[in-house]
Amino acid sequence: MKAPAGGVTVKTYEIPLKTRGFCDTHDITPLAQARLSESGIREGQALFFVAGSTAGLTTVEYEPGLLKDLQEFFEKLAPQGGNYHHEETWHDGNGFSHVRASLLKPSLNVPVAGGRFTLGTWQQVVLVDFDNRPRTRNVIFQVMGL
Repeated sequence: MKAPAGGVTVKTYEIPLKTRGFCDTHDITPLAQARLSESGIREGQALFFVAGSTAGLTTVEYEPGLLKDLQEFFEKLAPQGGNYHHEETWHDGNGFSHVRASLLKPSLNVPVAGGRFTLGTWQQVVLVDFDNRPRTRNVIFQVMGL
């Protein structure tokens, strides 16, 4: 596809989410797909980014069994009642959430083709909030392309 006269288009959107913490998982695929459609971009890349060090982004099959499996998995890897050096600095009780979020990472790229994300049939983009309290999270969704 030829680039338009102005070159590559970049559009940035915010997807605000109210979360409960403690491995609260949100499927953001439908909201992002709506923004992608309104952007008019048909071919390119989509970047998802969540600011903060106690939440992360990944792709999963968004279904109740897997959501429970994820919670149990993270509890085994970084238990809430564990001893974390982070607590020695801040005493805020969320050392486990920082460790968990570092395993997922704050950003994710997904190719765009034909105006759609190139996700698998059972694959969704999700935000996982690991903090020890409810939060308002803001996912930055940036799409660039033609």
